[in-house]
Amino acid sequence: MQLVTEDNITALAEQRWGTAKDPRTAQLMTALIRHLHDFAREVRLTEAEWMAAVQWLTATGQISDEKREEFILASDVLGLSMLVVQMNHRFDAGATPATVLGPFHIDGSPELGFGGDMSDDVDGTPLYLTGTVRSLDGTPIAGALLDVWQADAEGAYEAQLEVDEARLRAKYRSEPDGTYCVRTITPKGYAIPMDGPVGALIEQTEISYFRPAHVHFLLTAEGFEPLITHLFEEGADYLDSDVVFGTKQELVVRFVPREPGVTPDGNLSEVPWVLAEFDFVLQPCAPR
Repeated sequence: MQLVTEDNITALAEQRWGTAKDPRTAQLMTALIRHLHDFAREVRLTEAEWMAAVQWLTATGQISDEKREEFILASDVLGLSMLVVQMNHRFDAGATPATVLGPFHIDGSPELGFGGDMSDDVDGTPLYLTGTVRSLDGTPIAGALLDVWQADAEGAYEAQLEVDEARLRAKYRSEPDGTYCVRTITPKGYAIPMDGPVGALIEQTEISYFRPAHVHFLLTAEGFEPLITHLFEEGADYLDSDVVFGTKQELVVRFVPREPGVTPDGNLSEVPWVLAEFDFVLQPCAPR
């Protein structure tokens, strides 16, 4: 019998979890054990602190559901989500950079035509997002799918509201010449949900819990790497202190006020509106 001691427990746990049938699972679990045990030793973790952490994780799971992903939010504010994104999407310097998905994406958004209005009478200043989708060599990409979603003027996503239909989310296709046009409303900066375990933890710090004004995009096209990214409003508050570390200078775009008149989809706006122009550049898939 090998008795467990403070000195040998890490090696014993690694040995046990190293028996995982899948080699990658064995690698992940043994590394996790080493780092967890090293953390506990470094900070001299107390039993009360360990129990508080367990209760926090339990509460995080309990508040999560099909619409609220509190664990994703926790990963976001710890910087882990953005680290994983950057490690796994090392695109060419000319490609549009990726950023975090966030906890509020919903599958199955309706597909709208060129310039279709995904705001559908939600209050706000009309915003037209337009540009092209192209490859690194400048070739237009026809038929690229742009999955778009955002918060409303109060900072709330559909996933946070009791609604029965798609709200401020839709899918669009790029035209044969690569152009796209999204109609929505101007986004606002907002606070992340502070009514759960993540918020309770942040409230113990001086961390700003706000995100700058932005619109989410998920682009897919055959032969190209998927791109999850945002477009941020130039001059918006919190660009330098985004609580989820998602801001990149390449994604900051001018929102230009326009008087009533012709819009990018060829229609006529009877009220003032805002124009944001951005070209998405997708990374071709690596040869297999």
